[in-house]
Amino acid sequence: MTEQFGGTGHIAVLVNPASGRGSGAGGGHAAVDRLRARGVDVRVYQGADAEETVALAKKAVDEEPAVVVVAGGDGTISSVLQPVLEAGLPLAVVPGGTGNDLAREHGIPLGDPAAAADLALDGARKRVDTGTITADDGTVRHFVTVLCAGLDSLTNERTNRMTWPTGPARYRIAVYAEWLRLKRFGYRLDPVGAPALAQDGYVLGIGLTRSYGGGVPICPRADPTDGLLDVTLVHAVGRFRFMAFDGLIKAGKHVERPDVTTLRTSAIRVEAPAGLVAYADGEYVGPLPVTVEAHREVLTLCVPV
Repeated sequence: MTEQFGGTGHIAVLVNPASGRGSGAGGGHAAVDRLRARGVDVRVYQGADAEETVALAKKAVDEEPAVVVVAGGDGTISSVLQPVLEAGLPLAVVPGGTGNDLAREHGIPLGDPAAAADLALDGARKRVDTGTITADDGTVRHFVTVLCAGLDSLTNERTNRMTWPTGPARYRIAVYAEWLRLKRFGYRLDPVGAPALAQDGYVLGIGLTRSYGGGVPICPRADPTDGLLDVTLVHAVGRFRFMAFDGLIKAGKHVERPDVTTLRTSAIRVEAPAGLVAYADGEYVGPLPVTVEAHREVLTLCVPV
């Protein structure tokens, strides 16, 4: 932990209007109102869409704020992370996405943007890990929670293609549709410091934090400050046996099963059959193979004292 806000300089607030179907914008405006009410010089950066918000992140950092506040979800945070890390600035999060798993991990208030904004001023400064995902073409993407590749990433793909229904029902239908056509994937995992592993499986999670999807503890033993990735691979056990894993995963008890492989590593290369894609922080990454790496305590996060 480091010192709290010293009261000098301005605060930059980045608002993603696309997060959480508009909740990112609403939370951002509430955060700005709270900070200004507390006498802070606030500069707001809000694009017309997520892509413009990312472009504005560099401008915000170039103006040398004391703290950067991001109003949005995990995907927004990771998309604007590079300039924040390069500048070494503290980051405060006003959760406004669908999952908000970074905020859940660190006790940042959900559903109360004013209280979350207060952490930019009153919160402790905690050094936490981030990760990078490198594709074979050299493209690098940052992430802050969990990368997944399997049934869960295919469910995300299907959900994004669907236009009906809306809300959580759309995701539930997508899960059911993917379960009906459940595929096993021949994963090859090559972790640093451990033997390579070839294993058929259904679900692969690689986590800096414990949860994805709004609190589902796919990597329940992950420590966001240890510089390691927690890898969880659910083996191909058959469609009906796999049904039992739903409750186990939600309780974080699946890692106790013999048909689940877990390991910790600072970096890992992941290969799988053509067509399988990866998602991280709830956002599309791209097809496998990828190399995933943890970076220890490189981000300063504003968290509750």
